[in-house]
Amino acid sequence: MSRTELFVGAVVMQDGRVLLVRQSPGHSLAGKWTIPWGRVEAGESPMSAAIRETLEEGGVEAKVEGLLGVQELPPPQQGAVALVYLCRHVSGDPAPRDRETDAAEYCSIDGLDAKRGLMEPWSQWLVRRVLAGEITVVGPGHGNPLQAHGSFL
Repeated sequence: MSRTELFVGAVVMQDGRVLLVRQSPGHSLAGKWTIPWGRVEAGESPMSAAIRETLEEGGVEAKVEGLLGVQELPPPQQGAVALVYLCRHVSGDPAPRDRETDAAEYCSIDGLDAKRGLMEPWSQWLVRRVLAGEITVVGPGHGNPLQAHGSFL
């Protein structure tokens, strides 16, 4: 039996806009705009992975504000799971820092309309819901006796 892979996604907010990144040529989503996302590395916490992916793919430092949800992934990652975090911009200007993405920018709800057909459908659906306030965020587990960084209960 193979191991379940864990991915993360980050919906990074700044002034009512969301950070989007465009996937580079050669990527399975080449040319599509998405939220920053990627695989959790061995020994890495999911929150740290979300912050790392945001910096690598979008060029900005972010802070996790809460958990948006859990997504089981379809093929070709069937059997994998993604944790999706709501984050707040801390510093930096959007610019890709690795080969996976070739552009990064903050986008408003009007900007999403301009990217119709250029966005990966799940990212577009999620970002629209976040910008429209149609989401529930699970915040940090204050009072959680485990006191683990990254507990959202």
